[in-house]
Amino acid sequence: MAAKRKRGALPAGKAKRARSAPSAGEAAPEDGPRDGSMPPQEYSIPPPVSQGKWKNKERVLIFSSRGINFRTRHLMQDLRTLMPHSKADTKMDRKDQLFVINEVCEMKNCNKCIFFEAKKKQDLYMWLSNTPQGPSAKFLVQNVHTLAELKMTGNCLRGSRPLLSFDPIFDREPHYALLKELFIQIFGTPQYHPKSQPFVDHVFTFTVTDERIWFRNYQIIEEDASLVEIGPRFVLNLIKIFQGSFGGPTLYENPHYQSPNMHRRLIRLSVAAKFREKQQVKEVQKIKKKGTKVLVQEDPTEVVFETPAEEKPVEIQLVKPESKPIVKDKKKLRKIQRKKQKKLFRTEG
Repeated sequence: MAAKRKRGALPAGKAKRARSAPSAGEAAPEDGPRDGSMPPQEYSIPPPVSQGKWKNKERVLIFSSRGINFRTRHLMQDLRTLMPHSKADTKMDRKDQLFVINEVCEMKNCNKCIFFEAKKKQDLYMWLSNTPQGPSAKFLVQNVHTLAELKMTGNCLRGSRPLLSFDPIFDREPHYALLKELFIQIFGTPQYHPKSQPFVDHVFTFTVTDERIWFRNYQIIEEDASLVEIGPRFVLNLIKIFQGSFGGPTLYENPHYQSPNMHRRLIRLSVAAKFREKQQVKEVQKIKKKGTKVLVQEDPTEVVFETPAEEKPVEIQLVKPESKPIVKDKKKLRKIQRKKQKKLFRTEG
């Protein structure tokens, strides 16, 4: 039985021949055939969108440890969507040491890393590192809001290159200047990246307020160059800056940082202090009630508005009142009352 031929496939020995370009010795074909028929169809390949050369080979590995919640997972996915030069990897076990991430970045051919570390299923930490030499910074992530959660009106082209806007304080303080360079290398999309688009239509802003770094993403509207927020948004509370990648000597430690455990402990202590204060107020009130009352001297003017009541004669009842029959059933009580009334009418008649 002959083998069935697939739909659209040519029989054996009749493969399509590629049209070869004419050699230098051969004469180029004329503009049109002499017999008046239609010219052969020509195919032209469009040039690439970006004519430049991809020189900045920054690649960012974005992944997390096990134990993160759904909001952190969505935030990580949003960052991967906004950064076309990022790569993903499986979750890392919590038992592994952090310096293992350098080997993972080397295997993935990445020289920058954003690592989300979850602790106690409620605290989220973010590591930004330049692997494998360093430096690296550790942040506490607070007030996380993802793209799907915000439902903002702004929108931007996927893969477009962002503008990076920094607060003026990033140029004054030395530790902020180091973080600014780290943010530029990680969040800035390299020019002429294969997965990027040659458009600039959104802005990443890094603002320092209340000793924290506030991240926002805005769309640039072409008509009036106004800004509309897209998302995601989160707040980074700096903990430490290390000289190496995921460790090493400490270059800077934030004196204003307060750990989440200490923050929760202070909240519990404040609630306990309020409860203790209420109990003390109750005890003071009890002591006041039990204390001896101070006798107030009699006021002679109190008798001015008193009027003597009329004396009523005392009535003495000599006849014993009739005892009422105790009847639980109301119908029987009504029958007894009717019988008494009938007897009274008969005696009167």
